[in-house]
Amino acid sequence: MTLMTILNSLLDGSIDATAAINYMAKFGAGIGAGLGVIGAGIGIGKIGSSAMEAIARQPESVGDIRSNMIIAAALVEGVAFFAIVCCLLVILG
Repeated sequence: MTLMTILNSLLDGSIDATAAINYMAKFGAGIGAGLGVIGAGIGIGKIGSSAMEAIARQPESVGDIRSNMIIAAALVEGVAFFAIVCCLLVILG
């Protein structure tokens, strides 16, 4: 169901308010999961870009930059997984 269908059904009286709120919560959870994943993708891209720029400036510190990049990317990816799990709990719960 789309958001407009839910609102029209609520105004027509064909569904009750609790069902409409449940549908809207699921719709919002889907949007939230999408935004979380998009944000994580942008963040990991910026981390990789900055790491490549830093390696180009100081090639002798490749190991340190690479390890810090991997740790930062893992933290950003962990936030994305947390957003997806929270949204799945709203949808399935």
